[in-house]
Amino acid sequence: MAEKMGLTADVTNGVLNYQASEETTSTTKKGTGELGKDAFLQLLVCQMQNQDPLEPSSDTEFVAQLAQFSSLEQLQNLSGESEKAQAFSLIGKHVILRVTDANGKTTFPEGPVDYVNMSGKDIKLSVNGEFYDYAELYTVVDDVYQMQQNIPSIAQNYEFTYNAKAPEKIEFDVNLGNEDYRAGDVALIVGGQAVDSNFVKCKDGKVTVEPGALEGFENGVYPVSVVFNNKIYTTVNDKVSITVVNKE
Repeated sequence: MAEKMGLTADVTNGVLNYQASEETTSTTKKGTGELGKDAFLQLLVCQMQNQDPLEPSSDTEFVAQLAQFSSLEQLQNLSGESEKAQAFSLIGKHVILRVTDANGKTTFPEGPVDYVNMSGKDIKLSVNGEFYDYAELYTVVDDVYQMQQNIPSIAQNYEFTYNAKAPEKIEFDVNLGNEDYRAGDVALIVGGQAVDSNFVKCKDGKVTVEPGALEGFENGVYPVSVVFNNKIYTTVNDKVSITVVNKE
């Protein structure tokens, strides 16, 4: 909002008396410290109106200032369009936002950007059904990184011994993954051969291989591939091995 302030003066007994008058001057947005294009133009007009008539500014100076104003306007327009393009490019990407409420508490909601809403100069990101200002964008997560954080995995190495004469069940822990990459079951491939699914159970992140699963295997060391039944069939090849002994 424009503030009205100026000075007029009269003379009383040879002394100038100043008082406030209503002269419109332009102000910038409170708290930003930024000189907008409207304020820039008003300052230029004010300069032209109040120049010294005995030493007026040259046409060259005014042309240079108008060129600065034009450049400022073009840069602001370009910045706005670039920001909109960047916002639209976030659709479908996983983002982390930094949100500070009226009490000063900061939270970091995250999720995929469903769509972008444009209202004048305001840009809003829709994440998990909530709208957030584009200025609250904190991090954009790479798609590959996001997938790696959510796919199933096996945290430690397992080396089992399978006694063909007295077989016992084998158990090991797995991480079934998260969100869209979560699996509900696994299959095992031992030494290139699929293990009968009737002998393999997966519950609450624990895989159990029942006795008799490797009945037809000869003595030797076999690498185990654990295949998760998520949408990309994540396979872990280097975490589990089984050594078969006492096979006659």
